[in-house]
Amino acid sequence: MAGDWTTSPLEDCMTVLIDYRGKTPQKTSFGIPLITAKIVKDGRIETPDEFIAVEDYELWMRRGIPKPGDVVITTEAPLGEVAQLGTERVALAQRLIALRGKPGVLDNGFLKFLMQSGYVQDQLLARASGTTVLGIKQSELRKVSLTLPPIEEQRAIACILGTLDDKIELNRRINETLEAMARALFKSWFVDFDPVRAKAEGRNPDLPKPLADLFPGSLVDTELGEIPKGWEVRTLADLSSLNPEIWSKKTRPDIIHYVDLSNTKWGRIEAVTSYGHRDAPSRAQRVLRPRDTIVGTVRPGNGSYTLIFEEGLTGSTGFAVLRPLRVEYAEFVYCAATTAENIEALSHLSDGGAYPAVRPEVIAATQVVKPADHMIQRFSRITRPLLTKMAENERESHTLAALRDTLLPKLISGELRAPGTC
Repeated sequence: MAGDWTTSPLEDCMTVLIDYRGKTPQKTSFGIPLITAKIVKDGRIETPDEFIAVEDYELWMRRGIPKPGDVVITTEAPLGEVAQLGTERVALAQRLIALRGKPGVLDNGFLKFLMQSGYVQDQLLARASGTTVLGIKQSELRKVSLTLPPIEEQRAIACILGTLDDKIELNRRINETLEAMARALFKSWFVDFDPVRAKAEGRNPDLPKPLADLFPGSLVDTELGEIPKGWEVRTLADLSSLNPEIWSKKTRPDIIHYVDLSNTKWGRIEAVTSYGHRDAPSRAQRVLRPRDTIVGTVRPGNGSYTLIFEEGLTGSTGFAVLRPLRVEYAEFVYCAATTAENIEALSHLSDGGAYPAVRPEVIAATQVVKPADHMIQRFSRITRPLLTKMAENERESHTLAALRDTLLPKLISGELRAPGTC
């Protein structure tokens, strides 16, 4: 630590510490967003799904009003998740505390990364209490020791690490848009049959004529309701093979790059864990190939699904692996298997006590309306660049996150010094 750095307890570096201690007003479906502990993850705040009425705001937050730039930390379930508030007015739920550094002493941007550092996280764990659920009291949080460089260096460190976080967040937003575009096209063409309905009603389908000509001009009745004439009611098993490969003792590689359900969420693989041959979990058996769709069979409503782009991965036996029978089926199978409606349907079909699950065969039996192959080929040609770009962005974000996580302890400890400007 450099000679111009200082060490103080957290409470001496704060202007305010704000937590929720008010009377509980009624939650609503609109109003002021309520930040709960469950949506503070990985340095960011996910989109709130709970709100309180505007007229209840001051009653709810009577111990203090959070301001833009404040740092929030979860004090229990989970302990130690950190994020920084944006410009929108928000309310804090239980198990959250907002921190605001003293001007000229502690920069809030630096505070966010400092609270994420192993140096502080270790202190949180050491001061936590509880048996089944660890939590930290505000009185103990106030005693956490903070080591601070001069304020200009704090701002420089926050700028360096924040630039990496900003790019990761931008990639995430771009991927949300790309995914939404692919799913909107799938829904329009193969669920709502918009171009077919337009032609059947004598309307312009708003597509280039060569593309519009590929769609039938009428619908027929089937067990699933009206579908385009000439298309068929089939299942995912007609378009993909289920769990086509598993490792045997002879073929199992020396290093297993393992994809688990808990690290696969809503189209993203958040982490891949590498194990030696003997140390890999017994569930690490499913061989994954690029263009496979994997869908979690345990608690399917949790959204443990994605489209595989990387070579050399091994999946848990908790996944149903759908390998397209033809290359151009990949995007269609992925979108069909993972629609919001199908994930919800699978969650209702799951059974079991502590671990409700569906059999992989149930996922493969998902009914789909199959168009002619030339329509699936056209869909693949349009959506593959979107989904491929998503995979590229995800790889870049993993690289940036690794760089940030490498720099963080070095900058926080003073092993690397940051210039006064960024």
